[in-house]
Amino acid sequence: MQTLPDGTYDVIVVDTETTEDGETKLELAITLGPHIGQIVALRSRHLQGQPQTTDVDPLTLLGIPGTLRVHQGEPVFRPEVT
Repeated sequence: MQTLPDGTYDVIVVDTETTEDGETKLELAITLGPHIGQIVALRSRHLQGQPQTTDVDPLTLLGIPGTLRVHQGEPVFRPEVT
């Protein structure tokens, strides 16, 4: 899988699930810019400001837009929550 260049990306959550080890797995689609349509897979440790427990239903993130920041190859997703 190709790594995204460092930068900030507008994304939307297109798929989510809980893994066997209790982590949340997200798939994000980039919505603007030269990487539009590219899918990025993340685990819950890459979620900024979200609890790291299994108490969060991953389906509540489905369809939520947000910002993906990549710094030194490390992605961090921040959902837009109102």
